[in-house]
Amino acid sequence: MAKSESTILVVGAAGKFAGLVVPELVGRGATVRALVRDEAKASLARSMGASEIAIGDLGDADSLVDACRGVGGVFHIGPAFVANEAAMGVSLVEAAERSGVTKFVFSSVIQPTNIALENHASKIPVEDALYSSRLVYTVLHSANLMQNIGLAWPAIVRDGRFGEPFPSESRVARVDYRDVAELAAVALTGERLDYATLELAAGMYSRHDIVAAIADVLGRPIEAFAPAFDDWVRAARPPYDERQLRMLERVFHHYASCGLGGNSLTLTAALGREPRSLRDYVRDLAGTGRAA
Repeated sequence: MAKSESTILVVGAAGKFAGLVVPELVGRGATVRALVRDEAKASLARSMGASEIAIGDLGDADSLVDACRGVGGVFHIGPAFVANEAAMGVSLVEAAERSGVTKFVFSSVIQPTNIALENHASKIPVEDALYSSRLVYTVLHSANLMQNIGLAWPAIVRDGRFGEPFPSESRVARVDYRDVAELAAVALTGERLDYATLELAAGMYSRHDIVAAIADVLGRPIEAFAPAFDDWVRAARPPYDERQLRMLERVFHHYASCGLGGNSLTLTAALGREPRSLRDYVRDLAGTGRAA
């Protein structure tokens, strides 16, 4: 395989999700070029296994063309809840085509056609651009990420309770992003997942299921509760502005009204094994913290 074919551009390679894709690619013999915004992020991306660095911005089309030049594949996961997420993703698809990239893996979201949720609907134009391109694409429809539980882990251990701002009985499809990262690397280094659009969920879990798994692993009771959204924001302190918070609030309202459906059949088939379960995730989280 020529070097250009085995070099993969990973957008946001210093991030907590794209960063999981980097070692999966390196382990399969790929060279990773990290697209990051500054030298501080470049250092972090190198620590994760990236050997090439492209300084650029998803809002700067010329920098994307430069970053894509000489690579065989692109991995893209959009920044959460930003207003121009769709435009940035489409611009990256166009840059990949202009630069002669062969493969493109897009980490999308489960149920992108749920247009009542802006962060879901923003994936549609990016997927449409891929389906209308000459690129060999793989689209990953990831469910709610188990890593969101990991963000609350210190408070769970300290306080003995876990809350999200929707009813504890609501069942939400979740997936460990390490499994998504593995499939992204498989798609970018082989042909088995070419032109696949995959719903990725390990199972549907209520908050009662989550605290039962945590209690079992920690060996002590854990309480499930449902704070009001504003109370949850004050405690969790997500890094979002007011507009982004309103988008997130609509997601939680949807979970309260409908839950979030998802089936593990596709993920199991694509992995060729059982996906990491909620209990697997919690066990790893409690044991090493790496799952977070």
